[in-house]
Amino acid sequence: MTDPAAPTLTARQPRAIHSALTVLEAVAELGPGVSAQEVSAFLGLPRATTYRLLNLLVQDEYLVRTPDLSGFALGTKVAQLAAAAAPPALSSAARQLIGTVRAEVRGGVHIVRFDRGRVVVVDGDPDFPLSDPVRLSREPQRYAIGRLLLVTSGRTGPGLDAAMADLARWGATRQLDELVPGSGCLAVPIMDAEGILTGAVGYSGPSSPVAEPAALTRRLRAAANRLGPLLT
Repeated sequence: MTDPAAPTLTARQPRAIHSALTVLEAVAELGPGVSAQEVSAFLGLPRATTYRLLNLLVQDEYLVRTPDLSGFALGTKVAQLAAAAAPPALSSAARQLIGTVRAEVRGGVHIVRFDRGRVVVVDGDPDFPLSDPVRLSREPQRYAIGRLLLVTSGRTGPGLDAAMADLARWGATRQLDELVPGSGCLAVPIMDAEGILTGAVGYSGPSSPVAEPAALTRRLRAAANRLGPLLT
């Protein structure tokens, strides 16, 4: 017999659940501070429906309102789900290797995976953290790590042709003084045992090692070659 206290699922509910998840995905894609009107226009949903779904997601802590109450951002429950689905932690051998590299390099050294066309930060440098991981995810073409992913996926466009030339010449992609004067970043690919790109070792810090990258690239490439089998 069916437990009368158990929740039931009506014919309308699967569509409502799908709509709520679509709104959640829209907020994630459009970024923190997105307004209800922007979500409505992005999804083509009626404004009243969008407001109702946003408020429900806020009540359940999947979304939060921004401090000025004009927009929305991802909430604590999304962070909990993301943590549960996070890539496995680095092995002790990989952590030891990265610790050695960080001690030798003046700047941040970061390890990322490339997962289904996305940049996933596996181990960001705690002493020199990535300046804006959200922007890296949304605008990968602005960063050396994102450019590496894009050019190796066959993408072309502004900034990417130069990145392809850098990759051919230096074995790394670069970004120099474009976001913060005097700062830059560089990314060296991590390949698995079959020669397939799986991620990158990234550098962020003063622009001088990026402008003349031979020494920095050589050091990061040595680390990437050793990390390949440790990340698979």
